[in-house]
Amino acid sequence: MQYTIPLPENFQKKTIRELLENDWLVPRKVRHFLRTRKNVAVNGEVKMFHEEVQAGDKVTLTFEEADYPSPSILFGDKRKVEILYEDEHLLIANKPVGMKTHPNQPDETDTLLNHLADYLKDKGEIPYVVHRLDKETSGAVLFSKNPVILPILGRMLEKKEIHRKYQAVVQGKLSKNHLTINKKIGRDRHDRRKRIIDERKGATAITHVTVNQYDPTQNRSMLTLVLDTGRTHQIRVHLLSIGHPIIGDPLYSKKSAPRLMLHAETLYFTHPFTLEKIEAVALPKLF
Repeated sequence: MQYTIPLPENFQKKTIRELLENDWLVPRKVRHFLRTRKNVAVNGEVKMFHEEVQAGDKVTLTFEEADYPSPSILFGDKRKVEILYEDEHLLIANKPVGMKTHPNQPDETDTLLNHLADYLKDKGEIPYVVHRLDKETSGAVLFSKNPVILPILGRMLEKKEIHRKYQAVVQGKLSKNHLTINKKIGRDRHDRRKRIIDERKGATAITHVTVNQYDPTQNRSMLTLVLDTGRTHQIRVHLLSIGHPIIGDPLYSKKSAPRLMLHAETLYFTHPFTLEKIEAVALPKLF
Protein backbone atom coordinates (compact mmCIF):
# COMPACT_ATOMS: atom_id res chain seq x y z
CA MET A 1 0.00 0.00 0.00
CA GLN A 2 1.26 3.43 -0.86
CA TYR A 3 -0.33 6.78 -0.02
CA THR A 4 0.81 10.23 -1.11
CA ILE A 5 -0.57 13.05 1.05
CA PRO A 6 -0.02 16.70 0.05
CA LEU A 7 0.45 18.96 3.07
CA PRO A 8 -2.03 21.91 2.98
CA GLU A 9 -1.11 25.59 2.67
CA ASN A 10 -1.56 26.38 6.36
CA PHE A 11 0.48 23.38 7.53
CA GLN A 12 2.95 24.24 10.30
CA LYS A 13 6.53 23.03 9.69
CA LYS A 14 7.55 20.02 11.81
CA THR A 15 9.70 16.89 11.64
CA ILE A 16 8.54 13.73 9.93
CA ARG A 17 8.66 12.00 13.31
CA GLU A 18 6.28 14.57 14.81
CA LEU A 19 3.98 14.35 11.80
CA LEU A 20 3.69 10.56 11.91
CA GLU A 21 3.47 10.23 15.68
CA ASN A 22 1.38 13.21 16.78
CA ASP A 23 -0.66 14.24 13.74
CA TRP A 24 -1.25 11.00 11.86
CA LEU A 25 -1.14 8.60 14.84
CA VAL A 26 0.88 5.96 13.00
CA PRO A 27 1.50 3.14 15.53
CA ARG A 28 5.01 2.86 16.99
CA LYS A 29 5.67 -0.55 15.40
CA VAL A 30 4.61 0.71 11.97
CA ARG A 31 6.73 3.88 12.38
CA HIS A 32 9.70 1.65 13.16
CA PHE A 33 9.24 -0.29 9.91
CA LEU A 34 8.72 2.90 7.90
CA ARG A 35 12.02 4.20 9.23
CA THR A 36 14.10 1.02 8.89
CA ARG A 37 12.76 0.23 5.40
CA LYS A 38 13.19 3.88 4.37
CA ASN A 39 9.58 3.93 3.25
CA VAL A 40 8.92 7.66 3.79
CA ALA A 41 9.53 9.98 0.87
CA VAL A 42 8.97 13.72 0.53
CA ASN A 43 8.51 15.10 -2.97
CA GLY A 44 9.81 11.81 -4.35
CA GLU A 45 13.00 11.67 -2.21
CA VAL A 46 13.55 9.31 0.71
CA LYS A 47 13.82 11.29 3.95
CA MET A 48 14.91 10.57 7.52
CA PHE A 49 12.60 11.07 10.49
CA HIS A 50 14.52 14.04 11.89
CA GLU A 51 14.05 16.03 8.66
CA GLU A 52 11.31 18.62 8.43
CA VAL A 53 8.29 18.87 6.16
CA GLN A 54 6.37 22.03 5.32
CA ALA A 55 3.29 23.31 3.49
CA GLY A 56 3.13 22.11 -0.10
CA ASP A 57 5.30 19.03 0.43
CA LYS A 58 3.97 15.69 -0.80
CA VAL A 59 4.58 12.94 1.76
CA THR A 60 4.54 9.37 0.44
CA LEU A 61 4.18 6.45 2.87
CA THR A 62 4.75 2.89 1.66
CA PHE A 63 3.37 0.05 3.79
CA GLU A 64 3.61 -3.72 3.55
CA GLU A 65 0.66 -6.05 4.08
CA ALA A 66 1.99 -7.08 7.51
CA ASP A 67 1.87 -3.46 8.70
CA TYR A 68 -1.91 -3.28 8.32
CA PRO A 69 -3.41 -6.76 7.70
CA SER A 70 -6.57 -6.50 5.62
CA PRO A 71 -9.81 -7.34 7.46
CA SER A 72 -12.00 -10.09 6.03
CA ILE A 73 -15.33 -8.64 4.84
CA LEU A 74 -17.84 -10.61 2.77
CA PHE A 75 -19.06 -8.77 -0.31
CA GLY A 76 -22.61 -7.47 -0.36
CA ASP A 77 -24.33 -5.64 -3.21
CA LYS A 78 -22.84 -2.34 -4.40
CA ARG A 79 -26.19 -1.39 -5.95
CA LYS A 80 -27.46 -0.75 -2.41
CA VAL A 81 -24.82 1.94 -1.81
CA GLU A 82 -25.58 5.68 -1.97
CA ILE A 83 -22.40 7.75 -1.66
CA LEU A 84 -22.75 11.29 -0.25
CA TYR A 85 -19.03 12.16 -0.31
CA GLU A 86 -15.87 10.31 -1.29
CA ASP A 87 -12.15 10.96 -1.74
CA GLU A 88 -9.10 8.70 -1.70
CA HIS A 89 -9.10 8.44 2.11
CA LEU A 90 -12.72 8.34 3.31
CA LEU A 91 -16.34 8.22 2.28
CA ILE A 92 -19.76 9.09 3.68
CA ALA A 93 -22.70 6.87 2.76
CA ASN A 94 -26.47 7.26 3.23
CA LYS A 95 -27.63 4.24 5.25
CA PRO A 96 -31.20 3.11 4.57
CA VAL A 97 -33.57 2.42 7.45
CA GLY A 98 -33.58 -1.24 8.46
CA MET A 99 -29.98 -1.91 7.41
CA LYS A 100 -27.18 -2.59 9.91
CA THR A 101 -24.02 -0.50 9.73
CA HIS A 102 -21.78 -3.55 10.06
CA PRO A 103 -22.10 -7.31 10.61
CA ASN A 104 -22.46 -8.79 14.07
CA GLN A 105 -21.85 -12.31 12.76
CA PRO A 106 -19.05 -13.33 10.36
CA ASP A 107 -21.46 -14.77 7.76
CA GLU A 108 -23.63 -11.63 7.38
CA THR A 109 -23.63 -9.93 3.97
CA ASP A 110 -26.57 -7.49 4.02
CA THR A 111 -25.01 -4.63 6.00
CA LEU A 112 -23.73 -1.28 4.79
CA LEU A 113 -20.13 -2.38 5.40
CA ASN A 114 -20.63 -5.46 3.18
CA HIS A 115 -22.17 -3.40 0.39
CA LEU A 116 -19.35 -0.84 0.60
CA ALA A 117 -16.80 -3.66 0.40
CA ASP A 118 -18.40 -4.70 -2.89
CA TYR A 119 -18.49 -1.07 -4.08
CA LEU A 120 -14.78 -0.54 -3.33
CA LYS A 121 -13.35 -3.90 -4.44
CA ASP A 122 -12.67 -2.80 -8.03
CA LYS A 123 -10.55 0.08 -6.64
CA GLY A 124 -8.60 -2.29 -4.42
CA GLU A 125 -9.88 -0.46 -1.33
CA ILE A 126 -11.52 -1.65 1.91
CA PRO A 127 -14.06 0.17 4.12
CA TYR A 128 -13.44 0.63 7.86
CA VAL A 129 -16.19 1.68 10.28
CA VAL A 130 -15.58 5.04 11.99
CA HIS A 131 -18.95 5.28 13.73
CA ARG A 132 -22.30 3.54 13.44
CA LEU A 133 -26.03 4.16 13.30
CA ASP A 134 -28.69 1.91 14.81
CA LYS A 135 -30.36 -0.45 12.34
CA GLU A 136 -33.63 1.50 12.63
CA THR A 137 -31.94 4.89 12.02
CA SER A 138 -31.23 6.15 8.50
CA GLY A 139 -28.73 8.71 7.27
CA ALA A 140 -25.09 9.73 6.94
CA VAL A 141 -22.36 7.34 8.15
CA LEU A 142 -18.60 7.93 7.92
CA PHE A 143 -16.14 5.24 6.80
CA SER A 144 -12.38 5.22 6.33
CA LYS A 145 -11.03 3.77 3.09
CA ASN A 146 -7.64 2.91 4.53
CA PRO A 147 -6.17 2.03 7.95
CA VAL A 148 -3.91 5.12 7.99
CA ILE A 149 -6.65 7.71 8.43
CA LEU A 150 -8.84 5.45 10.62
CA PRO A 151 -7.23 6.31 14.02
CA ILE A 152 -7.16 10.00 13.09
CA LEU A 153 -10.92 9.99 12.45
CA GLY A 154 -11.41 8.02 15.66
CA ARG A 155 -9.54 10.67 17.64
CA MET A 156 -11.57 13.41 15.95
CA LEU A 157 -14.75 11.61 17.00
CA GLU A 158 -13.53 11.42 20.61
CA LYS A 159 -12.58 15.12 20.60
CA LYS A 160 -16.01 16.08 19.19
CA GLU A 161 -14.48 17.37 15.96
CA ILE A 162 -16.87 15.32 13.81
CA HIS A 163 -20.31 16.88 14.04
CA ARG A 164 -23.66 15.19 13.45
CA LYS A 165 -27.08 16.72 13.02
CA TYR A 166 -30.21 14.58 13.28
CA GLN A 167 -33.92 14.93 12.58
CA ALA A 168 -36.58 13.30 14.75
CA VAL A 169 -40.34 13.31 15.10
CA VAL A 170 -41.58 12.83 18.67
CA GLN A 171 -44.83 12.57 20.54
CA GLY A 172 -46.27 15.68 22.17
CA LYS A 173 -45.28 19.33 22.47
CA LEU A 174 -42.02 20.24 24.18
CA SER A 175 -42.08 22.88 26.91
CA LYS A 176 -39.13 24.76 25.34
CA ASN A 177 -38.02 25.33 21.75
CA HIS A 178 -34.36 24.98 22.68
CA LEU A 179 -32.91 22.73 25.36
CA THR A 180 -29.88 20.60 26.18
CA ILE A 181 -30.28 17.13 27.68
CA ASN A 182 -27.28 16.20 29.82
CA LYS A 183 -28.02 12.81 31.35
CA LYS A 184 -25.72 9.82 31.71
CA ILE A 185 -26.68 6.65 29.84
CA GLY A 186 -26.07 3.06 30.90
CA ARG A 187 -27.23 -0.46 30.09
CA ASP A 188 -30.64 -1.77 31.11
CA ARG A 189 -29.95 -4.77 33.37
CA HIS A 190 -33.37 -6.24 32.57
CA ASP A 191 -33.20 -5.96 28.76
CA ARG A 192 -29.80 -6.19 27.03
CA ARG A 193 -31.20 -4.46 23.92
CA LYS A 194 -32.02 -1.27 25.82
CA ARG A 195 -30.24 1.65 27.42
CA ILE A 196 -31.46 3.72 30.37
CA ILE A 197 -30.67 6.95 32.18
CA ASP A 198 -28.11 5.99 34.82
CA GLU A 199 -26.63 9.03 36.57
CA ARG A 200 -24.54 6.90 38.92
CA LYS A 201 -22.80 4.43 36.60
CA GLY A 202 -23.67 5.67 33.13
CA ALA A 203 -21.49 7.41 30.53
CA THR A 204 -21.77 11.14 29.89
CA ALA A 205 -24.24 11.97 27.11
CA ILE A 206 -25.20 15.43 25.82
CA THR A 207 -27.89 16.17 23.24
CA HIS A 208 -28.91 19.65 22.01
CA VAL A 209 -32.55 19.89 20.92
CA THR A 210 -34.29 22.47 18.71
CA VAL A 211 -38.01 22.35 17.95
CA ASN A 212 -38.67 23.13 14.28
CA GLN A 213 -42.43 22.66 14.20
CA TYR A 214 -45.33 21.39 16.27
CA ASP A 215 -48.27 19.68 14.58
CA PRO A 216 -51.33 20.03 16.84
CA THR A 217 -53.49 17.82 14.63
CA GLN A 218 -51.27 14.82 15.32
CA ASN A 219 -49.78 16.10 18.59
CA ARG A 220 -46.20 15.63 17.41
CA SER A 221 -43.07 17.77 17.21
CA MET A 222 -40.38 17.89 14.53
CA LEU A 223 -36.90 18.30 16.02
CA THR A 224 -33.32 18.96 15.03
CA LEU A 225 -30.70 17.40 17.31
CA VAL A 226 -26.96 17.91 17.61
CA LEU A 227 -24.80 15.49 19.61
CA ASP A 228 -21.79 16.27 21.75
CA THR A 229 -21.37 12.54 22.44
CA GLY A 230 -22.28 9.36 20.61
CA ARG A 231 -23.69 6.84 23.07
CA THR A 232 -25.73 3.87 21.93
CA HIS A 233 -29.41 4.91 21.62
CA GLN A 234 -28.48 8.35 22.97
CA ILE A 235 -31.15 10.40 21.19
CA ARG A 236 -33.80 7.74 21.71
CA VAL A 237 -33.18 7.44 25.46
CA HIS A 238 -32.72 11.18 26.04
CA LEU A 239 -36.01 12.10 24.33
CA LEU A 240 -37.82 9.33 26.20
CA SER A 241 -36.41 10.70 29.46
CA ILE A 242 -38.15 14.07 28.93
CA GLY A 243 -41.45 12.42 28.06
CA HIS A 244 -41.22 12.71 24.27
CA PRO A 245 -40.26 9.33 22.77
CA ILE A 246 -39.51 9.12 19.07
CA ILE A 247 -42.50 7.98 17.05
CA GLY A 248 -42.07 4.48 15.64
CA ASP A 249 -39.37 3.47 18.09
CA PRO A 250 -39.78 -0.31 18.55
CA LEU A 251 -37.93 -0.29 21.88
CA TYR A 252 -38.91 2.94 23.60
CA SER A 253 -42.26 4.11 22.16
CA LYS A 254 -45.82 2.79 22.21
CA LYS A 255 -46.87 4.80 19.16
CA SER A 256 -46.34 2.75 16.03
CA ALA A 257 -45.21 4.06 12.64
CA PRO A 258 -43.80 2.51 9.46
CA ARG A 259 -40.29 3.33 10.71
CA LEU A 260 -38.31 4.87 13.55
CA MET A 261 -38.64 8.60 12.90
CA LEU A 262 -34.94 9.36 13.39
CA HIS A 263 -32.59 10.36 10.58
CA ALA A 264 -28.90 11.40 10.57
CA GLU A 265 -29.29 14.38 8.26
CA THR A 266 -25.86 16.06 8.21
CA LEU A 267 -22.27 15.07 8.91
CA TYR A 268 -19.61 17.80 8.89
CA PHE A 269 -15.96 18.12 9.89
CA THR A 270 -12.55 19.38 8.77
CA HIS A 271 -10.65 16.85 6.66
CA PRO A 272 -7.54 15.85 8.67
CA PHE A 273 -5.25 15.73 5.62
CA THR A 274 -6.51 18.49 3.33
CA LEU A 275 -8.04 20.69 6.08
CA GLU A 276 -11.03 21.24 3.78
CA LYS A 277 -14.50 21.69 5.27
CA ILE A 278 -16.50 18.55 4.48
CA GLU A 279 -20.29 18.52 4.76
CA ALA A 280 -22.59 15.72 3.62
CA VAL A 281 -26.39 15.95 3.70
CA ALA A 282 -28.44 12.74 3.54
CA LEU A 283 -31.79 12.77 1.79
CA PRO A 284 -34.68 12.10 1.96
CA LYS A 285 -35.44 13.95 5.16
CA LEU A 286 -38.21 13.14 7.62
CA PHE A 287 -39.81 16.59 7.25
